[in-house]
Amino acid sequence: MGDDTAQAAGASKMAEGGGGERASGSTPTVFISYASQDAAVAKSIVENLEHHGLRCWLAPRDVKPGTLYADAIVGAINEARALVLVLSANAVTSSHVSREVERAASKRRPMIAFRIDAAPLSRALEYFLGESQWIDVRALGMPAALAKLAETLGQVLGQTVAADPVATAKPLKRTGERAKLFVGASVVISVGVAVALGVHFWSQSHNAAQSAAAVAITEKSVAVLPFVDMSEKKDQEYFSDGLSEELIDMLTKVPELRVPARTSSFYFKGKQATIADIAKALAVAHVLEGSVRKSGNTLRITAQLIRVDNGYHVWSETYDRKFDDIFKIQDDIARSVVAALRVSLLEAHLSRTTPSANSEAYTLYLQAQSIMSRGTHADSQKAIEYLHQSLEFDPSFAPAWAVLAAVLASDFGWGISPIDEVSAKAHAAASRAIKLDPTLPLGHVAMGRTLYLVDWNWDAAEPELKQALALEPRSADAYRFLAYIAITRARFDEAIGLLKRAIALDPLHPWNYVVTGFATYRLGRLADAEAAYQKALDLAPTGGKIHCLLGSVLLVRGHPSEALDEMKRETDEGYRRVGLALALDALGQTNKANAELEIAEQQFGRQKGYWIALVYASRRDAEQAFRWLDSALHEHDSDLLWMRGDPLLGALATDPRYKALLRKMNLPE
Repeated sequence: MGDDTAQAAGASKMAEGGGGERASGSTPTVFISYASQDAAVAKSIVENLEHHGLRCWLAPRDVKPGTLYADAIVGAINEARALVLVLSANAVTSSHVSREVERAASKRRPMIAFRIDAAPLSRALEYFLGESQWIDVRALGMPAALAKLAETLGQVLGQTVAADPVATAKPLKRTGERAKLFVGASVVISVGVAVALGVHFWSQSHNAAQSAAAVAITEKSVAVLPFVDMSEKKDQEYFSDGLSEELIDMLTKVPELRVPARTSSFYFKGKQATIADIAKALAVAHVLEGSVRKSGNTLRITAQLIRVDNGYHVWSETYDRKFDDIFKIQDDIARSVVAALRVSLLEAHLSRTTPSANSEAYTLYLQAQSIMSRGTHADSQKAIEYLHQSLEFDPSFAPAWAVLAAVLASDFGWGISPIDEVSAKAHAAASRAIKLDPTLPLGHVAMGRTLYLVDWNWDAAEPELKQALALEPRSADAYRFLAYIAITRARFDEAIGLLKRAIALDPLHPWNYVVTGFATYRLGRLADAEAAYQKALDLAPTGGKIHCLLGSVLLVRGHPSEALDEMKRETDEGYRRVGLALALDALGQTNKANAELEIAEQQFGRQKGYWIALVYASRRDAEQAFRWLDSALHEHDSDLLWMRGDPLLGALATDPRYKALLRKMNLPE
């Protein structure tokens, strides 16, 4: 499926995560309890403690094959001598974490709370942690907090541990070299995001530290944060988000002004992060924030522009208007920001995508945008319903037609709707958007997306995306889809260049890093591919397909046990089944691999034909592999788009049938 649908598909969550190899010894000393969203922090804790000889138990890493998950956890807590809890908002709401803490308390195990944010405790956790020791990462920073944790555990368990391992030790080696930071722009962003989330990962190379220090923040830069819904019923979030998106769109059109894209600005929504942390991660000097209170047809909108380095309020305003004045309010806010930042408008003018004069149409459009990014088929269908209703109120609303085309094209990846039907509807919507407003970049991106994802017509898709960039040179989506096309055509270096531009414009969009992984993986730059996929998972821990992609890299690197761990974490069941089959085969567990493959074929054969073919390719069964590749072609499986250069295809790439398949897809041999 395409990037918009795969990102959140199958968002089931595992209670705990894990990774790395356990320190020597048979009985674990420390049980690590954490919510799945905090897996990166848990891994850092384990690496640090095991580096100092403190044996850890981490699920699913230490769950033995064939063991019931709950039984393994209960047994590990019973045997452990202490429990470390990664305490966060995610942990507070996790029933699994609560049960683990309660179990440890009943066994009178010492507990240490490793607190990474300021989330209030539930009554149950407050009770069970009443006598535990606490380490506050926000106050100490991650390196010092990890050192303190090792020292404290050493005291609790009667072991001697160096007081400051970070200051004296070399960077910790991670199995599979996963510690290597992603080169280029993502080195800087990784550090910034970690700081914003209260996870201050220490630099693992002198070059990385130099890169972080060399970031230059221009004065003419601003991040638009999601406006807060202050309505009494808290039911206007779609509207406040829409207001923020419109402001981003308008300010992005000012040539002298640097404005991070929507995905990056919205990444921090609902997270515990300060204005200074957010600004550092996004490399901006100013932040625009505000609130919306809607009652009936009356709006109160408050906006303020803050200079980050000194907290000075450069400009603020409160608007009490009717809903019908929303576009004028957006214009006023955008112009005030431009004036406050002294951006020259001699060669630029503030412009917006063509709005709807109909308030009902605009409201439905905002509601559609609010849910479409969740990434499930059901959400896509609901967004399509809202967009159709919006267009009934205003058939001339060009952005709604463009978004409708984009949702239809991306939703096609679920393999549910017939291709002819989707192609006709998506083309009609994109064409209508362009006809209504030929200068609308969104319309050309939607047409390019349709031509690429649905029609597989890269020759026609590329000019549409380039036209979008001519109209809006800072369209990260256009750059990313051009990179998709380059990868399909096996122009991997070109793709990486396009993705660097996409990342610069939208540094916190996970699929910019996923596609970077596509390209580097096919160039044989496996360490870079692994780092790119890990970065994507840091940004979207429950993102569908990404664990499977990371597991594939680990397989090619010769780490089947780690690959199996990643496949187990995959949130999309179809990808999880085929991924498990690949990893189990590599470990020689043929019977278990056959069981997973059988489920994949029976339940996901239409959607995962390409990956099933990879399983047979790894078994050197060319006949079955090409049978499934032909099936994937018949089903229009989007994973075929990235077939060129896939290391898992192995010897199939030299088979005459492979070249015949490329010809059928209109790709050069």
